[in-house]
Amino acid sequence: MKLIQENIGEGKLWLYLLDSSPELRRSVRPLILICPGGGYGYTSDREAEPLAMRYLAMGYHAAVLRYSVAPAVYPTALTQLAQAVARIRGNAQVWQVNPRQIFLLGCSAGGHLAASLGVHWHKDWLSQAAGTSPEEIRPTGLILCYPVITAGEFANQESFQNLLPPEASPELRREVSLETQVTPHTPPVFLWHTVTDTVVPVENALLLAEALRKNRVSMELHLYEQGVHGLSTADETAEGADGYGLEPACQNWIDLSHTWLQRQLEKNP
Repeated sequence: MKLIQENIGEGKLWLYLLDSSPELRRSVRPLILICPGGGYGYTSDREAEPLAMRYLAMGYHAAVLRYSVAPAVYPTALTQLAQAVARIRGNAQVWQVNPRQIFLLGCSAGGHLAASLGVHWHKDWLSQAAGTSPEEIRPTGLILCYPVITAGEFANQESFQNLLPPEASPELRREVSLETQVTPHTPPVFLWHTVTDTVVPVENALLLAEALRKNRVSMELHLYEQGVHGLSTADETAEGADGYGLEPACQNWIDLSHTWLQRQLEKNP
């Protein structure tokens, strides 16, 4: 495995690239680009490398974007994510990535970031800010883990306090309330949440799922009856020092995402 670091503005992109070998059938691989959560105040270690290792074990390249957080405000992190996707696509041949198979995975506020690119990639203002074209920043699909979605009634207020300037207009708040931004341009989504999440209410996932359905965007939704916020892998690889985040009932979400990913790869060979 190769570990490569790329600077993306003030952010940092870490790439975990599986080696190729004449003994292996596949050298060009899909890539999972991970956006850790942290309420736009930091980027969580628990939602970074543990997830990358799991997807590497399943045969995907992986990457982690350590994007800018507060006091940086919107759309700084989104522009960095767009540039990271364009960087990966532009180096696809060198890094042996299939440019048609670049997926985003985001947890919590990182899920908001990933979903933001999913709903805004086709807009000229974003591609111009990223210095590239819309097609270069389009994700193939999104894996959203207990994501922050809405700036409305069920908002995680801390995330939006960190993301937006104090004088943010109603129009800007609507732009970052992603259930209002879904269109048929949004790529396919795999989405999971726990019903008992008290930090980011499950209504965030439900509002997004409803918007995706209305716009006929391909979607898979999984709800778990129990589990705290910020589970990451939900197993020992991401367990906190105090035992936080260990939830056996939720651990199969990664296997379910792998099955979903295989279907997406068939559609985007």
